[in-house]
Amino acid sequence: MSLALVASMLTVGRGQATQSRASGALTIEQLIDIRHPSNPVWSPDGRTVAFLSERAGIANIFVADAQASSGAGQGQSAARALTRFADGQSAPCFWSADGQRVYFPRQGDLWQVALAGGEPSAVWTTPQPESNITPSPDGTRVALVRGSTDVVVRSLADGSEHPVMPAGDKTIAGLSWTPDGTRLLVTVGATIRHEQTPEYSGAKIIYTISERRPGDAIVVSAAGGTPTPLPRAGSFGAARWVDPTRFVVDRQSADYKRRTIAVVDIMDGEPRTLHEDVDAKFWSIPGQADPSAQPSPDGKWIAFLSDRDGWDHLYVMPADGPRRLQPSESEPIQITKGRFEVWRPSWSRDSTRIAFDANDPDRPGDRHLGIATIGADPAHATVTMITTGRGTDTAPVFSPDGRRLVYQHTDPHASADLFVVDAARDSNPRRLSDSMPAGIDRAAFVEPEFVHYPGPDGQPVPGWLFVAKGLDRTKKHPAIVWVHGDGTNQSYDGWHVQRNYAVYYSFHQYLLQHGYVVFAPDYRGSIGYGKAWRQGVYMDVGGNDAKDAWMAASYLKQLPYVDGDRLGIWGLSYGGFFTLIAATDQPTLYRAAVDVAGVADYAMYYEDPYHGGWTVSRIGTPEQNPKVFAQASPLSHVDRLARPLLVLHGTSDVNVPYLHSVRLIVELLKKGKGDLVSFMTYPGEFHYFTRAHVLRDAWHRVEDFFDANLKRGTVGSH
Repeated sequence: MSLALVASMLTVGRGQATQSRASGALTIEQLIDIRHPSNPVWSPDGRTVAFLSERAGIANIFVADAQASSGAGQGQSAARALTRFADGQSAPCFWSADGQRVYFPRQGDLWQVALAGGEPSAVWTTPQPESNITPSPDGTRVALVRGSTDVVVRSLADGSEHPVMPAGDKTIAGLSWTPDGTRLLVTVGATIRHEQTPEYSGAKIIYTISERRPGDAIVVSAAGGTPTPLPRAGSFGAARWVDPTRFVVDRQSADYKRRTIAVVDIMDGEPRTLHEDVDAKFWSIPGQADPSAQPSPDGKWIAFLSDRDGWDHLYVMPADGPRRLQPSESEPIQITKGRFEVWRPSWSRDSTRIAFDANDPDRPGDRHLGIATIGADPAHATVTMITTGRGTDTAPVFSPDGRRLVYQHTDPHASADLFVVDAARDSNPRRLSDSMPAGIDRAAFVEPEFVHYPGPDGQPVPGWLFVAKGLDRTKKHPAIVWVHGDGTNQSYDGWHVQRNYAVYYSFHQYLLQHGYVVFAPDYRGSIGYGKAWRQGVYMDVGGNDAKDAWMAASYLKQLPYVDGDRLGIWGLSYGGFFTLIAATDQPTLYRAAVDVAGVADYAMYYEDPYHGGWTVSRIGTPEQNPKVFAQASPLSHVDRLARPLLVLHGTSDVNVPYLHSVRLIVELLKKGKGDLVSFMTYPGEFHYFTRAHVLRDAWHRVEDFFDANLKRGTVGSH
């Protein structure tokens, strides 16, 4: 059977499956309509929150009255749209100094829209596009990059502007104002374009890889003048100002074994190390935790995250560091302690408190907000948890007066929404947004059950079991194992906190209403369980971690209502990689597999300059560890494929280049497996599917594929 014929059969079956769906059940169109909020920004007076609200890759700016009375339940949203662009708005917005307008970059210019409403309009229109539009601390000016070559400062009041510095042939990666608004830190870098045309892909198709190399940091007066290069600070990451002459930066070594926090004084440009985390394996706190050093607004303290005791915790140290203090006085002070992970610290403006979110010690999929009161001495800090209950509360941001927090909430019956809560224990959260479309029955959503099962070495593997409330447990039903991606990610007690994975969670709720049992393992390497579990992949990628994932089948086979002969597996990215391993190492364990943009071979990942460092940090080089790279190459085992495989991939993927799936298909065809595989290409789509037409096709295609291979009709238990 050819690839084209397999795809054709799936499409024909789609109409029959659609007709059989129960009236009133969750639909794929409803899934596409679920919105996701992000980037909340308080107005200067703290009365209003502006944020982006995205539906199927199209985001617009919404505002909500943060003081409106609204219960924490499903009630009416306090939000209203300020923009309604058909092509969306991707960049975050910022407020005018008087809080009456919201500014945002669009089409290479700065735009504005009044808080009271009305049509958005361009603040200015210039022939050359502007980027990196950054407001000054007092909100009266913006710094920007014009045409990728010149740094300009422009007044928001009268439109007057003046050049600050030419960039020449350098690429400007970022702008940052000093706290007093007198200087700018200009970060420049280099992007090197690599092109590949592998023989197996044909000479007409070119694949590009962008390698980003650190450049220089430059300080220049906001009024213009002679720029001052800071060559020794150029290799560091994003800068955060301590005071008008010093900024704190983080640097991670290329092998991920050393994380350094340093302060740079612009007067001499010399980085001075304040703290280092050194790990014999690799630095494993993921970027979404915001682990970077965060100076207090008064410049006295620096907060950061470290996993030095085996768990991600909040630390505070003096910003002056060892050059002004005795060594004993400059040691970081651990603020939080316990078997849980603290993430996303955020200072109050008065520099006395730090808000954060943390998972529960015994419920790694639940997260709640806490506040560490530092006062004048971190050694006597106190920690108070602010929110409770089931679900996740994440990414708190203090209001300007420090009395409230805006944050994101999800739970088993609600996708991500923004809430506001008083910065005090036992206060009542108030809803700002309502992202679920009308007509969805939230009560019908299935709540996950947290379970464990033995892994290949006997270690208990955590996972999340989903069983529909009305499932007839006297019969056996098909089940699907979902393997999350990223490696350093996890499943949650309810909707996923990230939009990229929330769309998959919503689709699983759809499958549950159509007769499937769903299981989501948190294999070793996953977050939520401490450093030791995250680092369990060290020198063993594609080994026990992959076994953790596919051994979920053993757990499912023990459930009396699951048909062990009708199991499917699928995953995205790293999860797609594990799916390919399961389908080739255990070719008859699963009846059907779906690989969404999965890594086909880690040797290919190592050769990619964008991902080479990540690969080396975990498994070294192919020359150092050929056996590990061999096990991390499902590509070399495709001759073992025995069951149907569906592959989905976007052509604009930079996380896992589309070339991985191209090479996978070539090898499958060479091994005579064309009758088992179907391949869908999504032109212009990135790693995480976003656009409505892509989601619609992908979800129908996956449903039809699993239905065709797993639904033979339920059979009586035996």
